[in-house]
Amino acid sequence: MTTTPSASVGHVHLRVSDLERSIAFYRDVLGFDLMQRYGTGAAFLGAGGYHHHIGLNTWESLGATPPPAGHTGLYHSAFLYPDRKALGQVIKRVVDAGIPLDGAADHGVSEAVYLRDPDQNGVELYVDKPRDVWPRNADGTLAMMNARLDVGALIALAEPAS
Repeated sequence: MTTTPSASVGHVHLRVSDLERSIAFYRDVLGFDLMQRYGTGAAFLGAGGYHHHIGLNTWESLGATPPPAGHTGLYHSAFLYPDRKALGQVIKRVVDAGIPLDGAADHGVSEAVYLRDPDQNGVELYVDKPRDVWPRNADGTLAMMNARLDVGALIALAEPAS
């Protein structure tokens, strides 16, 4: 088996139909920082001072419609949050913005919610569980699951204590 232990996903770059609308979603709802604009056709957003985790452009897609369902392409991009409270905070912003959730799941290794960005790209927001509690089969391989996730409990973590 070949492994690449130092490899990781660096960023996602999306074609969008309306740059300002997409910046507002990824910045104001998901909480990424606008790091740079590239003229009127592209923007780069990041977290923690990183140059960009998300690239957005309208170079070939200004005013375009989303691809039809059932075709090949991006299933979803996934954004890892540092802890359950941070995930709860972003879920609360999503709900407060009136953006519907497509689903939510406890995967055993992570807790995740699913939604759509303004161009109908799938988005996963998640937090990893500690590796020492990941479920495993008898042979040591991962035993991921798709169990119910209590989204309300995550949102409650975002609420100030009274």
